[in-house]
Amino acid sequence: MYREIAKLIMYGDMDHDDILYQLGEIFRRYEEKTSSKSQLIQDIYTQVKRLLIVATDYGFDHNLWHNYLAFYLVTNENPFSITCEKVGANDGSVNHFARNDFAVFKNLFDYDFTQIEADLGIDCFSRLSDYHSIPKKELMYNKNVSEKIIALSAQLEQAADADGFFDAVTGFYRDYGVGMFGLNKAFRIREKSEGEVEFLAINNMERVMLDDLIGYEIQKEKLVNNTKAFVEGKAANNVLLFGDSGTGKSTSIKAIVNEFYPQGLRMIEIYKHQFKDLSNVIAQIKNRNYKFIIYMDDLSFEEFEVEYKFLKAVIEGGVETRPDNILIYATSNRRHLIKETWNDRNDVEVKNGMHRSDTMEEKLSLVNRFGVTINYSKPSQKEYFHIVIELARKQGITPEQMSDDELRAEANKWELSHGGISGRTAQQFVNYLFSI
Repeated sequence: MYREIAKLIMYGDMDHDDILYQLGEIFRRYEEKTSSKSQLIQDIYTQVKRLLIVATDYGFDHNLWHNYLAFYLVTNENPFSITCEKVGANDGSVNHFARNDFAVFKNLFDYDFTQIEADLGIDCFSRLSDYHSIPKKELMYNKNVSEKIIALSAQLEQAADADGFFDAVTGFYRDYGVGMFGLNKAFRIREKSEGEVEFLAINNMERVMLDDLIGYEIQKEKLVNNTKAFVEGKAANNVLLFGDSGTGKSTSIKAIVNEFYPQGLRMIEIYKHQFKDLSNVIAQIKNRNYKFIIYMDDLSFEEFEVEYKFLKAVIEGGVETRPDNILIYATSNRRHLIKETWNDRNDVEVKNGMHRSDTMEEKLSLVNRFGVTINYSKPSQKEYFHIVIELARKQGITPEQMSDDELRAEANKWELSHGGISGRTAQQFVNYLFSI
């Protein structure tokens, strides 16, 4: 195995902690007889346990060795894979080196573990090739990634040679991309070191769609039109969704990402204290073949907070033009985002009947940098009842079980003691109906 791994060119720059690298080193020590059997068994079991952890995290099944190799191929960002993501597999010279690597992976797919198992008295590799996991309904895993990897793994099992591997993997890059951005919909960031950030996939993102959000049709249409233009490469604007709490602003953003994920839309959630890292985030994603929404939930600033200046510089007004593949979508309960005080009016000037305050204009200018502002106001009681009835029917509560009038009456009692009228209150009420 280690001889095969050593032949890798485009995919060979792997971390020494990678499972594949570690297994290669174990097999080298096995062939060179430089380790005892007990040590080899212990080291093999350590890597097998790591494979099982990966399998549990992603819901892999059947042949875990094949699943892992497929996972390695689609998460390895190298000049070849990133080029395929952007323009497909063209006729460049790099294809020669890639075909060499796919021949290696074909051999790794077909690797015969029987000899080492017999010599060491183990059967773990045989077990991995026919693995039956815990029923998936019992597991919390990234279903979106799992389905894609398992499908690619099955396709590679049918590949007759390196050319078959080449076609399957480059087709995957073309359709979904490479690395974590290719597999996942949404991310958070974490500071690695000064000036560096890393992206963390959000594996349990709510699978809500726009049809699940009852009402607010005009608001949803505005959001869809802007996002559709964005993913199609047309001119689009940053978006601010503002209004009352519990009206579906955050849900709308999540639904938009789910709706447009197949067209290459991704979301990066950033918190207020991370605004200083915005430039670093943009630098890492501006040349990728995806459209990114930088998402800021519940955006607002107190008068003593100055993070909004980082945001203003990034949205518009900095020296570097914002890349075409990045937009900012924010939600807020405040229309003007930044809390105003009477002190802001201390520098008011009056000229020709016009009142101007530099402090107030600086704060209000942040909102003006969002080209689209969408108001999510609290529903009327009639709209609230409509949301309740539609949600209840979607959840399978039939008119025979509860009539519309009964739903209205119970929903009215519920909202009086649960925070008032809102879409969130309606959803909580319907959830309550299922618990009784």
